[in-house]
Parts: sequence; structure tokens; C-alpha cells
Amino acid sequence: MVSIEPVIIDGHMFVASTVRLPKTTLLTVSNDRGYIMCGALDVGLLNSKLKDRGIIAGRAVGVRTIEQLLDAPLESVTLAARELGIIPGTKGREALLKMI
Repeated sequence: MVSIEPVIIDGHMFVASTVRLPKTTLLTVSNDRGYIMCGALDVGLLNSKLKDRGIIAGRAVGVRTIEQLLDAPLESVTLAARELGIIPGTKGREALLKMI
């Protein structure tokens, strides 16, 4: 099952996506500039093989709902996210607001 819903943070619109798979759930919250995602995100791959794309993204681990993803500190972030001041430990909501 896939669900997509709007998320408003400080008046800014983001899109939350939930993909339920066998034994796991993929979670993302995004806008046109970047995204945060559950532990399934491979930040290392984005920073190495896809570095030239400048992907702005962060990863939170141990989350099971969109609300947890928004409240969790990011465990790792891409190089492009660091350029915006998003560092590991930044909460998901705060990171998204830096992506505006």
C-alpha cells in the first residue's frame, strides 16, 4: 500500500510518502529541493556515485511513522545538505525548513 499526504511545517508544504512493504515501511517527506527519509536511504551512495547530482537529503533511523521521521534527529546527511547547514543531529522538521 502506498499513501501520499501533504505535510505543512511553518506554513510550507511538503509531501509525505509511505510505502508499506513486507516486513518494512519506506518513509519520505520531500519538497522540490530535497527530502528526508527513513533508514533505507543510502547516503553513502548519494555522496559517492551520485555526488554530481547534488542531492539534498537526510536519513533518520529507527522511525516507523511520518511523525517520528519529522521529530527524529538525522543520523546522516548528504554533502549537499551540509552546504545548507543540515548536519547529523538536525531534527527532520528543521532540516526540511532549511530546504526551502
